[in-house]
Amino acid sequence: MVNRIRTTHVGSLPRTKELLAANLERSAGTISQEEFHEILRRSVEDVVQRQVDLGIDILNEGEYGHVTSGAVDYGAWWNYSFTRLGGLTMTDKDRWEIGEQIRSEPGKVRLSSMKDRRDRALFAEAYNDPDSGIFTGRKKVANPEFSGPVTYIGQDQVNADVTLLKDAMAKAGAQDGFVAALSPGAAARLPNKYYEEDIDLVRACGQALKSEYKAITDAGLTVQFDAPDLAEAWDSVVPEPTVVDFQAFLRERIDVLNESIKDLPREQTRLHICWGSWHGPHVTDIPFADIIGEILRAKVGGFSFEGASPRHAHEWRVWQDHQLPAGTLIYPGVVSHSTNAVEHPRLVADRIIKFAELVGPENVVASTDCGLGGRLHHQIAWAKLQSLVEGAELATKELF
Repeated sequence: MVNRIRTTHVGSLPRTKELLAANLERSAGTISQEEFHEILRRSVEDVVQRQVDLGIDILNEGEYGHVTSGAVDYGAWWNYSFTRLGGLTMTDKDRWEIGEQIRSEPGKVRLSSMKDRRDRALFAEAYNDPDSGIFTGRKKVANPEFSGPVTYIGQDQVNADVTLLKDAMAKAGAQDGFVAALSPGAAARLPNKYYEEDIDLVRACGQALKSEYKAITDAGLTVQFDAPDLAEAWDSVVPEPTVVDFQAFLRERIDVLNESIKDLPREQTRLHICWGSWHGPHVTDIPFADIIGEILRAKVGGFSFEGASPRHAHEWRVWQDHQLPAGTLIYPGVVSHSTNAVEHPRLVADRIIKFAELVGPENVVASTDCGLGGRLHHQIAWAKLQSLVEGAELATKELF
């Protein structure tokens, strides 16, 4: 029986300088695979122990195994899939350069390139100013395109992810863990040079990623589906679609996700909805109320979403009008990844209580808006997690 507010986060945690340096050496071929793995193992043990010491209940490996080429922290949540999916051909273009403008039509929503986002056009001067802070500390990373049939080739890597986390949890005495993985729709957000229709690519990604999802749940861990395609994608549709057309677009992707996870234990799944994690303006975001109906069709054990960001903190109101499915949890963000300000525990508690009053305190797990790694200085990230835990403790005293 749940008798307190539990805590978790969305996944990415700040990588250590040692791990980032080792990743660079690995890319350059100046460190052996064995040496790199030992540094990775030690780093995972440390980040798990730190979460346990802080009081995080449902923890992970910081996404440390989601390594990319170079010492890149930001972007690993998505770029990690480039070495786990077959059918990709590497280009020399960065995420914000790759692709061409693709225009949608009434009744047919299609995603355009990252560089054609509507917010990026509205704030072009800020986006193009290297001192604006939008892409602080971000390095360019070459991205691929789909050029052949999608397959899954990452079994050894996902096995390493779950083994590292399980071993570290056993050593630290942790009970509950999760591993983040891309949703089929998020994995498909690269130029499609092979499949006739975009939804065919999404289905192929769903079929391929089933292996990753199953490896995580077979290990007794929860799998978190990172799905910015369900919210952030709105800003990537040119011209702006009707809400009805976008809801139909989401329906297809939720159907693919449901098919991909139908054999998994529902209580070991959670879905993360994201409006984009970069420190930039988000004035064209689609309201949560316009998509919540479709999102609740996902047959998962819980829903993770932004509840603290300056653009979405007011959207707790959607739970006044929508019934949470029985046996389902919510993981509202009660501290934000998009500001350096560290939330006061009292504010965190107030946010938790607001959600608890709407869906029941037994159904609330306090979380972050998005990943903290690569977005915040490590001191700030860990201070926010401490505030999260302290706020949950305050809320527990008042709710139970």
